[in-house]
Amino acid sequence: MTFNAFDFHSDIEKGIKVAGFREPSPIQAMSIPIIEQNQDMVGQAHTGTGKTAAFGLPILDKIAKGEIERALILAPTRELTTQISDELYHLGRFAGIKTLAVYGGVGYGRQIALIHKGVPIVVSTPGRLKDLYQKGKIDTFNPEIVVLDEADKMLDMGFLDDIKEIFNYIPQNRQTLLFSATMPDEIKDLASMLLYHPEYISVISDEDETTNNDIEQRYYVINENQRDDAIVNLLESENYDKCLIFCRMKREVDRLGEYLSALGFGVVALHGDVEQIQREQIVRDYRRSKVKIMIATDIVARGIDIKDITHVFNYHIPFDPQSYVHRIGRTGRAGKSGQAITLVTTEEFNELKRIKKEVGANMKFSVIEGNGLLNDTHYQDISQKVRNFALHDNVDTLLEYMRDCNPNELLKRALSIVIEHETQKGETNIGYDYSSVENMLNQFEIEKKETKKPNGRKKRT
Repeated sequence: MTFNAFDFHSDIEKGIKVAGFREPSPIQAMSIPIIEQNQDMVGQAHTGTGKTAAFGLPILDKIAKGEIERALILAPTRELTTQISDELYHLGRFAGIKTLAVYGGVGYGRQIALIHKGVPIVVSTPGRLKDLYQKGKIDTFNPEIVVLDEADKMLDMGFLDDIKEIFNYIPQNRQTLLFSATMPDEIKDLASMLLYHPEYISVISDEDETTNNDIEQRYYVINENQRDDAIVNLLESENYDKCLIFCRMKREVDRLGEYLSALGFGVVALHGDVEQIQREQIVRDYRRSKVKIMIATDIVARGIDIKDITHVFNYHIPFDPQSYVHRIGRTGRAGKSGQAITLVTTEEFNELKRIKKEVGANMKFSVIEGNGLLNDTHYQDISQKVRNFALHDNVDTLLEYMRDCNPNELLKRALSIVIEHETQKGETNIGYDYSSVENMLNQFEIEKKETKKPNGRKKRT
């Protein structure tokens, strides 16, 4: 089966071709016909299965053909709204279809102005959209299709009440789509409340649900601004043959790739915006060990099959537990052991706990120690500092006291003082130690119990 079978608008077909899509993934093959037939739908699928295109392509097609004018996609985080918005823009750009990511933490003005201008696709977090509706800022925004993406994640983040309120502002004669990796009772109730006779589809298999016991899993608790230092330290200290580094966002893949390349690491970057010919060359070079580090988004977790990957690094913890399973499943293959290493901030303890619980991940906490080792970049920096350092007024006096020293030996000893100083600077630990993390986790559990609200979900009448 190819995408030609769906009879998309020619401009949407062009976007599909440029993106390098060839055959629809299972979630796409099952979802697209249902959405094209204007039916409500519940889809159970994980991040990385292609579900953004599964709901995005038929929405873009309907807009391009003039069947609808507006669509709304609700997603749990700022990062995910931006990623969905970017992906749909690239798929629909030949049809001139604009997208807008709406989230908190920034001014209202531009978001409100573009919604009033009639931007066809709005991708928003629930909190910001509810705020805009409550303040009467977007009364004219009446989407004909609404998508709830990562519904279980929104449940975990406490957004269900916001979602229900948002639907009070949206016309009843809409098409509603819900996607979720898991189906707890609260999500089933939500679907029953908001969707009209939905079709249910699932692309979840038993192998999606558990992690490989041959993979040693570790996590490190760091501050947000320490991700780069942490990944560099781990790349320098771990003994890997090939490794994969997973980021959540395409732009983060590109940025981290440039950063590591500047430090002298041989890396390649792979995500959905990479053209097909270039993508094939990147995978070929990686498979042949011309480069040993690949930085990628979740799309690679299901689209690459290379048996000698010894390490998987999660630069960001994934959006859902099953994405974690598929990420780390790139290592520990063919009877070999593997290493899975995850960087976590204190704000991500919820995601960490969920992964441990739902997929049985035996993740052990570890500490990144500053090893005090200097690499080529450090030596270049020290060399430049020494060359540019202004001479002290009393240096000649000190030299008088050391006239009996061999000049070459004296230079070596002076530089040894500089190296010792720089080495000590590098021995500061990155992130948190065992006792700090234990105290934080205990406090996290206390706060969670104190703020937990009774279940007040409503049943459909």
